[in-house]
Amino acid sequence: MRGRTALVTGAAGGIGAAVARALAAAGAKVALLDADRDALEPLVKELDQGDGNVLALGADVSSSAEVDAAVDRAESELGPLDHLVNAAGVLRTGEVTGFSDEDWDLTFAVNATGVFHVSRAVADRMVRRRSGAVVTVASNAAGVPRWNMAAYAASKAAATSFTRTLGLELARYGIRCNIVAPGSTETPMLTSMHRGGDAAGPSVEGSPATYRVGIPLGRIAQPEDIAHAVLFLLSEQASHITLHDLVVDGGAALGA
Repeated sequence: MRGRTALVTGAAGGIGAAVARALAAAGAKVALLDADRDALEPLVKELDQGDGNVLALGADVSSSAEVDAAVDRAESELGPLDHLVNAAGVLRTGEVTGFSDEDWDLTFAVNATGVFHVSRAVADRMVRRRSGAVVTVASNAAGVPRWNMAAYAASKAAATSFTRTLGLELARYGIRCNIVAPGSTETPMLTSMHRGGDAAGPSVEGSPATYRVGIPLGRIAQPEDIAHAVLFLLSEQASHITLHDLVVDGGAALGA
């Protein structure tokens, strides 16, 4: 990754932060984008070596204007973007019959429309250079029904389908677009689903009452597990891989 420049959305924590760390460790210049600009500061301090290779950008991915401005600044200050990682995401849970319009709209605004906004802005520039690689962090829930997670699963399915179509359209320019689909991962998002209790145990053991199997490998993923998969798909080692959905879930979706 040395000499490459990457933009990572949702970089303030969880999988996004792990991806940013992995990119920086591999020598890439990294633009960190998050709706909470202040929350990026600890990561900037961690990664900044005084060489100007880390840039923090505050932007709401649901706003095309904010996204366009952030991408412009990233390219102006760090250079042409070689890689994009769509890692921004939100989770709102609840059964469909009681789910609010506001939670549905927010989920799609970030998880699906946000992927569209950022991918469009970055791909437009990649096309001019006829090179680049995009990875969207989706979810194994995009292909497996999950109780209380209709909005999240549907939004991630939309992001998955969008990224594949984007890859089909951009292949003629030598630009690759792939998906990494995590399962249960040790992040604040997973913790939020198990308030006051153990987040790993129920994920590993499964829940017959909600028709959810456990994790065959017997552990939840660490954010670094997902970051490794993302970096592989961005790298030249994956130079002939595009439109691919790489599931990283310890077998939880049983290969679905």
